Amino acid sequence: MVDTADIVKIERRRPDPKPDKLAGIILEGFNRHYALFRYGAQRAKSLFEAGDWHGIQQLSKERIEYYDMRVRECAARLNPILATMSQDASREPSSRQTLSDEQTRLWQSIKQAFVGLLGAHRQPECAETFFNSVSSRVLHRNYFNNDFLFVRPAIASEYLDSERPVYRVYYPTTEGLKRTLRKVMADFGLACGFEDLPRDARVLAREGCRRLARTVPRSSGHRLAPDCQLHVLGSLFFRNKAAFVIGRLINQGNIYPFAIALIKNPAGQVRIDALLTEEIDLSTLFSFTRAYFLVDMEVPAAYVQFLSTLMPRKPKAELYTIIGLQKQGKTLFYRDFLHHLGHSHDQFDLAPGIPGMVMSVFTLSSYPYVFKLIKDRISKDGMTRETVREKYQMVKLHDRVGRMADTWEYSLVALPRERFSQALIEELQRVAADQVDVQADSVVFRHLYIERRMTPLNLYLVNAPAHFREQAVRDYGQAIKELAEANIFPGDMLYKNFGVTRFGRVVFYDYDEIQRMTEMNFRNIPPAPNEEAEMAAEPWYSVGSNDVFPEEFSTFLLGQPEIRGFFMKYHADLLTAEWWQRSRQRSLHGHVVDCLPYPQERRFGHIA
Repeated sequence: MVDTADIVKIERRRPDPKPDKLAGIILEGFNRHYALFRYGAQRAKSLFEAGDWHGIQQLSKERIEYYDMRVRECAARLNPILATMSQDASREPSSRQTLSDEQTRLWQSIKQAFVGLLGAHRQPECAETFFNSVSSRVLHRNYFNNDFLFVRPAIASEYLDSERPVYRVYYPTTEGLKRTLRKVMADFGLACGFEDLPRDARVLAREGCRRLARTVPRSSGHRLAPDCQLHVLGSLFFRNKAAFVIGRLINQGNIYPFAIALIKNPAGQVRIDALLTEEIDLSTLFSFTRAYFLVDMEVPAAYVQFLSTLMPRKPKAELYTIIGLQKQGKTLFYRDFLHHLGHSHDQFDLAPGIPGMVMSVFTLSSYPYVFKLIKDRISKDGMTRETVREKYQMVKLHDRVGRMADTWEYSLVALPRERFSQALIEELQRVAADQVDVQADSVVFRHLYIERRMTPLNLYLVNAPAHFREQAVRDYGQAIKELAEANIFPGDMLYKNFGVTRFGRVVFYDYDEIQRMTEMNFRNIPPAPNEEAEMAAEPWYSVGSNDVFPEEFSTFLLGQPEIRGFFMKYHADLLTAEWWQRSRQRSLHGHVVDCLPYPQERRFGHIA
């Protein structure tokens, strides 16, 4: 006969197995994450008003790590409960390789309960991704299946809206264009005030009408039709030392996207610096080569939907990423990628170009991305897999100033075996056997980077016409200078480590040798003491581990006469230690670079 007291003790030991309680813990974890995410964006406004550029940089770095911290916290709350429940059900710890029927039903019920909690949620798509992250952390990979994860969204987010409308609407034909533009700016409530808002509104109105005149037929009469409206997103987009107003003009049934750049003058007042309306300008502003925006969004899906009307060619995965929700971007990218695999039949193969000593790179010709994994044996002294991963994380946290490609990082990715060429399978097994598990029907990668595909600069310089080659060499040198100003020394500056985007912009994408400028020592080669020393195989001067001699760059970069001519025309200063020393000194003094994502010719005339 069981004593009643013993039953009470057992019940006290046994955790509450209700799936809705466990689902609630996961949603609490997400809600905490998103509250901190929004608070960071709200802080960005205060930091911009105060001109605290180092504060914005630090905030941008910290916010990238918010997500993983909250996932770990949530898993730490769940693990003791799940472990105790598993022991209580089986009387001994459960295997990491199998789930009991009871545990399987439990996780299915947790997922169903979680869906039930999202009915009125403002960020359901992001909450589902958070659920996936927590589940994947708690469960062994063998448990991953559609019953436990949100492979497809369960809650539609297309028509979500916040309590306040996501964008504000203005009517220039009734209120007057200049007055409307002044109201647009005033409605953001910047505490620091404008340098001369009436002047800026006049310049902005004049420039906007001039550009609109190019597209509106003369036969239509008035440039601004009765249906003319301005739609402006309710939050500013903060990044680096600028803020951006994002909106669209509706006129004669057409959509005209725009972004208005705001910067601060030395006195701490705001002024309008540029109006961006061209596709190339908006694409550059939201490029994968730039730091994520800090923007306060109650309903991120509504922001992404709005941005998609401005840039219909840009995938929503990239839009979510650039507004700081990179984990949601990863989720959407993988869904899009699986959809593409199901509707294509070409094979993965090695990416064109010179094979790297650190990474093995392959691609799918029908999909504009490359897949990179670290080789088992790295042909560079002192470099390990952990070192390479640290470099990529450094780039993730750094301001990429439009010159370094962002990457999505994945673990335990399974791709269909039939889509791999035999040559690629053999190459992967030869150089990265520890990272690749080739199975009968799939190829599983333990760790993988995915980034936008670009044309390798070394191939571009061979195949492009002469005037494009000159432009590319000029932009290559400019890329190096902008990286240096942002406290990044590329290390290996060979052309094969740079790519050319579809807009002709040169971008760096090989990070295994990057270091901070402040860690380097840039030197001139001292004169040889005698002729024998100059002819010797070994240098006659000491060389430290972080010593760099810029005059040596010409030896491995400028062997081709035409390329040398282009380079020396624009960037001869990069071959001098003095230029690098000055740039390093600025970084040591905490200089924050003005990395404006638009060319000088876009800036308004009153900005010198």
